[in-house]
Amino acid sequence: MLPPPRSPLATARCPLPPMTMPADTSAPASDTRGLLAPGPLLLAGMIVLAALSRLLPHPQNFSPVEAIGLFGGAFFARRSLALAVPLLAMFASDLLLGVIGGGIYWSYVASLSFWSVYAAIALCTLLGFALRGRAGGARVLGAALAGSVLFFVVTNFFAWYGSAMYPQTGAGLVAAYVAGIPFFQNTLLGTLFYSALLFGGFALLRTRVPALRAQTV
Repeated sequence: MLPPPRSPLATARCPLPPMTMPADTSAPASDTRGLLAPGPLLLAGMIVLAALSRLLPHPQNFSPVEAIGLFGGAFFARRSLALAVPLLAMFASDLLLGVIGGGIYWSYVASLSFWSVYAAIALCTLLGFALRGRAGGARVLGAALAGSVLFFVVTNFFAWYGSAMYPQTGAGLVAAYVAGIPFFQNTLLGTLFYSALLFGGFALLRTRVPALRAQTV
């Protein structure tokens, strides 16, 4: 006697689900906002070049000091880099100026006036945070004016504070600010020039290289 035919249901096999490899969660995702990403690296390079331009002959107080702080604050996605890169670029240029200028420049480094410039850069960077995502021409112009005034107030205050040149009185402080007025014009012109160069140049680059927008503010 022939065995009874098997039911098709009995011979059917359930298909096994395809095997998938578990995702590797140990590898860190690429950080497009770190300093070595193209966008932040470009920002840092522009700031360093601007700072090194202080080594070229230029009118007194015509410098990129305020502009590099505003620029870093406006575009670095990481606020820590926005503060650190302009200060480090400034320090590198000061080291080179110290090598060139010798003892006279190193005596200036030991003064409060020298470090007040770094305080002004940090404050300009904080001012640049207000430009994040809205660095239009009018806003950059306003920030450049504010940064120049801020630099004037901070640096002349420390030129007076503890100085033997001025009496440590209200009248002495006023005299320090009056003495700084002739230099304010070049401070303002330098800030406007370097702000136009940095902000304008980077805006042009971002239109040519859209990937930079994802890595900067």
